[in-house]
Order: sequence, then structure tokens, then C-alpha cells
Amino acid sequence: MHLPPVVIDNGTGYTKLGYAGNSEPQFIIPSTIAIRDAVTAKSSGGGLGKIDDLDFFIGDEALSPAAANYFVKHPIRHGMVDDWDLMERFWEQCIFKYLRAEPEDHYFLMTEPPLNTPENREYTAEVMFESFNVPGLLIAVQAVLALSASWQDKPIDARSLTGLVIDSGDGVTHCIPIAEVYFLVECDEKEINFMLHREREVGIPSEQSYEVAKAIKERHCYVCPDIQKEFVKFDNEPEKYIHCYNGINNVTKKPFTVDVGHERFLGPEVFFHPEFVSSDYKTSISDSVDQVIQQCPIDVRRGLYENIVLSGGSTMFKDFGRRLQRDLKRISDQRLLLSEQLSGGKVKPKKIDVQVVSHKRQRYAVWFGGSMFADTAEFYNVAHTKAEYMERGAGCVRYNEIFGSVA
Repeated sequence: MHLPPVVIDNGTGYTKLGYAGNSEPQFIIPSTIAIRDAVTAKSSGGGLGKIDDLDFFIGDEALSPAAANYFVKHPIRHGMVDDWDLMERFWEQCIFKYLRAEPEDHYFLMTEPPLNTPENREYTAEVMFESFNVPGLLIAVQAVLALSASWQDKPIDARSLTGLVIDSGDGVTHCIPIAEVYFLVECDEKEINFMLHREREVGIPSEQSYEVAKAIKERHCYVCPDIQKEFVKFDNEPEKYIHCYNGINNVTKKPFTVDVGHERFLGPEVFFHPEFVSSDYKTSISDSVDQVIQQCPIDVRRGLYENIVLSGGSTMFKDFGRRLQRDLKRISDQRLLLSEQLSGGKVKPKKIDVQVVSHKRQRYAVWFGGSMFADTAEFYNVAHTKAEYMERGAGCVRYNEIFGSVA
């Protein structure tokens, strides 16, 4: 009888970890590590020898006053592992300190972004099989897990393996169309915290700027129906919109206050007007989703429009799904109207029922999807074993029967 598999979902901002079969992760910690020597962070190879065994902190401890004299590093950038030495140390404490697990006794399910490289998959396999000696490993694509997580709120006959997943976290946003669990194409990525930091950096301790921007985003921001009308409302009654963020300086221990006004709705607007951050970005998330679906085979497009699944913390803004559905419906209706006009009224296209799916496990959808799958017998059939790794090497993780090949 197997002990429950360990499910670890590493994100740019947060790492979710726990045991399969649970509805929520046991631990949710920042994907940060605090080290004594800044030179260590320049390394990129494998091995544990470059950091003293106990001379580092991870997660919330890395951001606490106890680590004030340490260098805070982020081993994951834009969803991809950026430093494997730090990542290995991070996983070490996740397993031994947080989960209190013996890795030799548990199968592991790790998640990966849609465009993860084959080399990164192999690095993950080397660390898990050689450093932690796990008996089995499956590296699963986040979008597929998020799609399956949305099934919990649907009857069995309404659960579809076709849909478009919008997975948006701290560092990257992916739009992934999936048809019967095959990946079709991948699109844009955008960052959002920069806007909040730029607008309200005065009065915020520089070493806490990113942390404060994340907190403001999560607590106070929302998506408005119309940005121009919202500014008019704000100008007329600013007292209704201004919220106050209170924090403590980690170094001086003195309190500081930040007033948050129009940033509450201006920050999330980056999804719909990315040019607010940079002129290099001109395509809204609504247009990106529409363009991705239009690039897919024509026979799956309607199914993709009808099952757009939200996943990740940055999709949790109030009314985010409603605004996205409205914009996509408008784009779809305009295209159908143009088609009818070009046919001289002879063709009456059938309306598309655009549906953006929000659900109660949306924030941790990827982890929950992994928890559900790792709790099935099928998981053990498709996971790569230590024996397979010893026979074929790290290349065995380049292909998976369910999640497809990235080689």
C-alpha cells in the first residue's frame, strides 16, 4: 500500500504543497529563499554543496525579520526555474521541514509551465531521483490540471476535456487552449505588480516594495466595467474609493501607511489595457484569448469559447471573469455580424455561447487538479519510476502519455 503522493506546485510568487487526496494544499509559502552569501545566487548548476546546510531560510521565514541580514532570492522567474542550486535547497525544506516526509516513501507530482524546456524537466528528474531518491515522479502541465480542477462544480455529463485555461499568477499569464488534453498553442505573458509599485512607491521601504505591491493587489484591487467611467466616479467621490494599507518596516520596525486610490482599479486594468505599463504591449487579454482560439482548428473553436477556465491568484480580482466574458462576447458577436454582412445576409451564423468559468478552487486550481489526479490508480501507471530512470536516464521524463511530449 502506497503512502499518499506529494503534490508540489511551484509558482513565481507562491509554492503550494501537500498530499494527494486533500482539497487544499497543506502549505502555501512564498517561492523565496534567503541566503547569507549573495555570490551563491550566481550559480546555475546542480548540487547542494554551495550553500551551508542550515544557513538559509525559505518561504515566509525568508521575508521575516530573522532574515533581515540575508539576501532574498527568487529561484523561479516567469514560471521557470532560474537557479537550480537554490531550487534544490528550496525543495529540501519543503519536503523535510514543512511536509515532514521521507521522500523515499512517496511518489511525487510536480507541476510545470506550458513552455517548460526538456532540459528543465531532466534537471527536475535528476534532483528528485538522485538527491531525494523518490520512488516515482510525474511532471504535469499546469493548464491540464487547472482544467480538471474546474470539473468539481459541474455534473459528470458536463465535464469537458476541451477548454481554454487562463492561468495567471505573480510572474506570468498563460492562455492555453486544450482539446481532449492536447496542447494546441501558447500565447502572451504579462506582469502586473509593476503598475502598483510605480504608482505608490513613495513611503514604501525599498526592500519591501514588491511584497507591499502584492499585498495591495490581493486585498484592495478589483476590475471595473469601464476605466473612463470609473475615473469619473473616483474624481467625484474619492473618499469612497481610497483604502489604507498599513505595514511595518522590517528594518526599523516603524509603521508606515500607504493610501490606495485609483490604483485599486488601474492595476488590474493592465490585463485589458497593457499599454498602461509599456508601449511594447498592445494586445489585451481578451484579444489574446480570441486570437489564440482563432488559431486553433475550426472544429474545436466553439468548445474553447464555451469553456474558458480561470486559474491562479491574479484571476481572483472581483469581476475579472465577468469583464472578460463580456469583452469576448462582444468580439465574437462583431465577427459573426461581419460574416453575415459579407454574405449579403444569406448566412446566419449561430451565436457562440461564451462562458468564462470561475469556481471555488480557482486560486489553487493547479494544485487541486494535481491532488485529484495523484489520488487515482492511473497516476501510478503513468508516473516514471526510479527503475525507469536508472535504465533510461533523465530523458524518460521528456514524454508522458497523458500530458504529451515536450521534446
